[in-house]
Amino acid sequence: MNTTEIKQIDGFDFVRYRPEVYSPEETLQRSRSFYESINRRRTVRDFSDKPVDIEVINNLLRAASTAPSGAHKQPWTFCVVSHPAIKKSIREAAEKEEYESYHGRMTPEWLDDLRPLQTDWKKPFLEIAPYLIIVFKKAYDILPDGTKKNNYYVNESVGLACGFLLAAIHHAGLCALTHMPSPMNFLSKILQRPENERPFLLIPVGYCAEETFVPKLERKSLESVAIYY
Repeated sequence: MNTTEIKQIDGFDFVRYRPEVYSPEETLQRSRSFYESINRRRTVRDFSDKPVDIEVINNLLRAASTAPSGAHKQPWTFCVVSHPAIKKSIREAAEKEEYESYHGRMTPEWLDDLRPLQTDWKKPFLEIAPYLIIVFKKAYDILPDGTKKNNYYVNESVGLACGFLLAAIHHAGLCALTHMPSPMNFLSKILQRPENERPFLLIPVGYCAEETFVPKLERKSLESVAIYY
């Protein structure tokens, strides 16, 4: 790299940033095409067991890891599960928690809000999808000498990474589901994660089944979610 592309500020290296710049017309077109593509993204529960190349998953995780994070701590761990026995264990534990939720933990209002989606405690997709990506948030880092090092804005940072991941999955032509069984502590036990990590999101990833049906939903209009000053 040319030294003119590097600038030192208070002893730290900064590199020149050269973003892509488009004409106003192309900027408008690109913004529209991205919206039209991402607007077709849907949460699905009907997965195919068709294999997905692991390098595809690796690229999705690389894309997710480009998300911004507090103090650039990147406080996330992506656990990729494809082993049938581990997926089976995760399904059994998730269904146990979900059964309790649907039969006592959820309020009547919550259950009524879920009725249009027709979800229940059964989660076969946890075994059918070729991959489960379990996202863990790192409350703090542990240095090699055992010292704890703070992370900042952990929930916000990991949430951003998950958003990038979902967009990348859709862009690759794959399907995903954001699954949050509550509580999720069983994931830490099954995957033997360290004490500084907490389960954040469970995402089955793969191709949609040949026949996939999703609820007919309407997204909120721009006028109802955006306010201009």
